[in-house]
Amino acid sequence: MENPGYCSGSFDGLHHPSDDDDDEMVDIAGATLDFSTTDDVPPLSSGGFEEYTTTTGSSSSSSSRAAGMNGTGPSKLVDPLEDPLPGLGTYEDFNTIDWVREKSKDRDRHREITNKSRQSTVALLHSVSDAFSGWLLMLLVGLMAGALAGGIDIAAHWLTDMKGGVCLIGFWFNHEHCCWTSNETTFQERDRCPQWQSWAELITGTSEGPFAYIVNYLMYIFWALLFAFLAVTLVRAFAPYACGSGIPEIKTILSGFIIRGYLGKWTLIIKTITLVLAVSSGLSLGKEGPLVHVACCCANILCHLFTKYRKNEAKRREVLSAAAAVGVSVAFGAPIGGVLFSLEEVSYYFPLKTLWRSFFAALVAAFTLRSINPFGNSRLVLFYVEFHAPWHLVELAPFILLGIFGGLWGALFIRANIAWCRKRKSTILGHYPVIEVLVVAALTALLAYPNSYTRMSGAELISELFNDCSLLDSSQLCGYKQPTNTSETGAGNSLADRPAGEGLYTALWQLALALVFKMMITVITFGMKVPSGLFIPSMAVGAIAGRLLGVGMEQLAYYNHDWFIFKGWCSPGADCITPGLYAMVGAAACLGGVTRMTVSLVVIMFELTGGLEYIVPLMAATMTSKWVADAFGREGIYEAHIRLNGYPFLEPKEEFEHSSLAVDVMRPRRADPALAVLTQEGMTVGEVETLVESTHYSGFPVVVSQESQRLVGFVLRRDLLISIDNARKRQEGVVSASQVVFTEHAPAQAPDAPPPLRLRGIMDLSPFTVTDHTPMDITVDIFRKLGLRQCLVTHNGRLLGIITKKDILKHMAQIANRDPDSILFN
Repeated sequence: MENPGYCSGSFDGLHHPSDDDDDEMVDIAGATLDFSTTDDVPPLSSGGFEEYTTTTGSSSSSSSRAAGMNGTGPSKLVDPLEDPLPGLGTYEDFNTIDWVREKSKDRDRHREITNKSRQSTVALLHSVSDAFSGWLLMLLVGLMAGALAGGIDIAAHWLTDMKGGVCLIGFWFNHEHCCWTSNETTFQERDRCPQWQSWAELITGTSEGPFAYIVNYLMYIFWALLFAFLAVTLVRAFAPYACGSGIPEIKTILSGFIIRGYLGKWTLIIKTITLVLAVSSGLSLGKEGPLVHVACCCANILCHLFTKYRKNEAKRREVLSAAAAVGVSVAFGAPIGGVLFSLEEVSYYFPLKTLWRSFFAALVAAFTLRSINPFGNSRLVLFYVEFHAPWHLVELAPFILLGIFGGLWGALFIRANIAWCRKRKSTILGHYPVIEVLVVAALTALLAYPNSYTRMSGAELISELFNDCSLLDSSQLCGYKQPTNTSETGAGNSLADRPAGEGLYTALWQLALALVFKMMITVITFGMKVPSGLFIPSMAVGAIAGRLLGVGMEQLAYYNHDWFIFKGWCSPGADCITPGLYAMVGAAACLGGVTRMTVSLVVIMFELTGGLEYIVPLMAATMTSKWVADAFGREGIYEAHIRLNGYPFLEPKEEFEHSSLAVDVMRPRRADPALAVLTQEGMTVGEVETLVESTHYSGFPVVVSQESQRLVGFVLRRDLLISIDNARKRQEGVVSASQVVFTEHAPAQAPDAPPPLRLRGIMDLSPFTVTDHTPMDITVDIFRKLGLRQCLVTHNGRLLGIITKKDILKHMAQIANRDPDSILFN
């Protein structure tokens, strides 16, 4: 089965469970364990437990207490907790972690360190280093992510310019750096200097004429295709997980899902290289979303240096939440916006401690990026603006209009993009990702080159649109008719509103064509098998629409000063309307419509531009955009892709409004066979192995007996298999006829009977239970807030069934008239 909407080849050979599986993911036939994993978690082996396991120990604090009560029988018994086994307490790939168990393990570990710290100086120093390790890890993540982001920015700028020409004094200089030292540049043509030559000048010796234009055109297409081909080939050959934005998967991983290798070193290396190539190819994509993935890869790799984070999946996710903030901090130069982005958009569990650490990590990353100075303007922000005219209350109407446009565009884009991604996976298109990328890159380059606004990179275009025209501006967007008298030049560096000239009319036509092109090409570009972010393309669409509306408002005010809406604040010769501000508001509105971000988006926008006094217009547009987009569907683009890929993600923002009960959702249903359970005594090793082999369930409830069905605890399949497999190797006399015992004291046995296998230590003695009449809205809340994998359903203490996260997601899909089988994983 092909996984929908996912990177080609990333799930090849993966076993997909059948629909009647309970909490299944990877089929382990009998006791044969496949511990092969990808690079971010080394394979488990019988030795080197401390070195290899990612999460170990007891299933809960109650299990630890139980282990202490265990006595020793006549022969040497192996207790899985007193003598830890490799892999015990870890999780299979494509499975969900047990948040309660992980947090409980961390509390036990912390309690033990605190108790020991009172006994010796060495233990006290260990306690201090343990407390400090989180801050040290944040420092390293910030430094590494900031350095990588600076390198990506510089390399992308250089390769983007290489499509247009080359620097003669050093091919490693981009266009801007090449002309910095030149004394032969003019103000009107500040980007023209003898040191920088276009490909036409190099090949034909002239930069003018139709032949030179065709040579430049062909070289532009050649470089675009080369960069796109290298990007998709590297992703396909070395790291299939490096494609896409990465934010939908990061959200799913932060909710407790495990995707081995998604945050590994190969993914980091390939994503960093291919992100530069993909952005430089001129495809309609940004590097901001993938930078969040890159920062999370850095955090995951650095987590392996610290035992506390290496061995605990829940603690590691706290670090990944902070890394998501670092990603946005280095992408936009917006550290506070990054922290809010992680809190609002990405994180599932975000305690106060993680907030402080996110803030520190984002600060370090921003400082590192500022030290590298990739933009060469001594500023951290990507699009610094300086608007001189304040906005007026009347302008709220066009700002809200931009919000409506952003909401409509966001809703339309999500529907169109998801439909295209579905088409990609259900047709032959999905089998040829390299050809798809090359066709889209060729189409983009072919259509983009003739229009100067689509030829330039997305960040350059947005910067141009945000720009406020000054007297010395040579941009086409500032092609106004010059004022006839000096009284119209306005105050300071600002200019009075002026009538549009021919240059501006040409620019407006080009921008209108660029808007249509960007809206259409972004739909088919996002989701291809190259790293692709959505922030910059969405902002570009909004900025173009905003600039067009801004110029329209400016001309309306210029020719109609006497209208009642302009009277009193917009007199002739005054600088009333700032088109760059409208572009900024439009960019925020469109990005908000696509992602449904609100608070974090406004903060990112004013950090990004430095336009602190324009918070109210930004808030009005962003909120309007969210309301309009929500009217067509509550899902943002990332949630839509999570659902498309079938990930087990319980959306915290989604309300459960159906009046069903736990008994309606639990399994087994009335027509199903009885629930597979283990009894606390009386079953042999052979019977347990037969039960495990005949099912694909991830865990089994333990009951007093088959007749009473009184619940005792819960055992995970993986822990059970590892314990039996190791007992056969390490404990003398354990055979298929040996009894499996989950009680505190082993029952009396015949003298010639083989020794029992005591597994009370691996059992969770306090599994979460609800009664059969618990409303499902409460059950869903319990799953969301505690991060449960499964919950057992009882009636008067008797076990009736089990509800897993997958059951809840399937039930919610049925209520929403969606295909419940679209939930592929648990």
